[in-house]
Amino acid sequence: MPIEARLAHERSGFVAPPEPDLTPKELVARADAMRATLRERQARCEESGRLPPETHDDFVKAGFYRTLQPRCFGGYELDLPAFVKVIIAISRGCTESGWVLALISGHPVLLAGFPEQAQREAYGETGEFRAPGVALPGGSATPVEGGYRVKGAWDYSSGCDVGTHFLGMTLLNREDSPVPAGLAWVLLDRHQFNIVDNWNVIGMQGTGSRRVVVEEVFVPEHRLMRWADAQGKMASAFPGLALHANPLYHGSKVPVLISEIASVAVGAARGALDVYDETLRRKRRSFPPFEPLCEVPEFQQHFGTAQSLVDTAEAALLQMAADYMEYARLAQEGIPFSDEVERRLLLIEQQCVRLAWDAVELMFRTAGSASAAKSSVLGRYFRNVAVIRTHLTLQLTQTSGSFARAHFGLPALQRF
Repeated sequence: MPIEARLAHERSGFVAPPEPDLTPKELVARADAMRATLRERQARCEESGRLPPETHDDFVKAGFYRTLQPRCFGGYELDLPAFVKVIIAISRGCTESGWVLALISGHPVLLAGFPEQAQREAYGETGEFRAPGVALPGGSATPVEGGYRVKGAWDYSSGCDVGTHFLGMTLLNREDSPVPAGLAWVLLDRHQFNIVDNWNVIGMQGTGSRRVVVEEVFVPEHRLMRWADAQGKMASAFPGLALHANPLYHGSKVPVLISEIASVAVGAARGALDVYDETLRRKRRSFPPFEPLCEVPEFQQHFGTAQSLVDTAEAALLQMAADYMEYARLAQEGIPFSDEVERRLLLIEQQCVRLAWDAVELMFRTAGSASAAKSSVLGRYFRNVAVIRTHLTLQLTQTSGSFARAHFGLPALQRF
């Protein structure tokens, strides 16, 4: 353990986790146990356009929001593979609920880079911290004495209804130039922003990915974390990392953030496979001899193909998570987490989403027209994964080119 991290852990005033002996196996088992309940709540989640209150309460009681939260601030500080397993299990029951959980519970990895004072304030005396975040710069921060004046609006703020805080990417204004000095994350308390309901989409409606609006607030210096300069070069030093010995917090943040999305997509495909299995057992051919579809070779092939696609996606994603932990450990020891490595891991995550989509599309297409009904559970998985695939960070053609440029020593043309 680095001396800075050891000293930090010896300081007084840190928060103990609610269940100090909770294991990754038990946390994943809790997520698996919720599957049937979450499926029962799918329609209400979609119709209400937000995480059902009882689901949120269940997540709090189970400790899911604390999966990647530092132990010194009341979390369980599990590794990335454990996080991926939890999110897959929850998303298997309800994609939208899994999305909200993923895009909130993954963000302690971002907060870990903020100065210690910001982390202490955010976690408070109980460790209750839930911060939706938006990485597209929707706001601006203007330097003033002691901090910044921040204002802006961020769309797609998934889970903002249950957030205690908000993390938003902002442009850093200069006093002497109209050209921004770069980008930074800003940490806001719940009372500092309003929510505008502008979320009306064909899938993922239950995520409550509404607009967060900040009229204009003062944010002290320690509540802002510089992310990139005006040329797009990523910051190399994050002051809060001295608090944390776990390599999880020392690697590139991008693969962790995209693992949130990929885990949801793989979990959704796993849930769709559950429904497809039930459908093939229940439904019969429309013509003699009216055998169950599960006995028809054509549908056996469909099921086997879908199973292999989902299994491969999950296996690849878990291996990516394990690889991330190793690269992060090396970064902690001074071996850079390169742009090439970051994009290589991102490509794996994108391929996992593509495999999940291929499986869901196959099942939806072959299950019969009843799956197109608005009330269809399989149709809901299909709509949700279709919307997930539109995410800015999941465009394979862009990232493939970015990876190749990094591999051949050429400057990046875009972030993803």
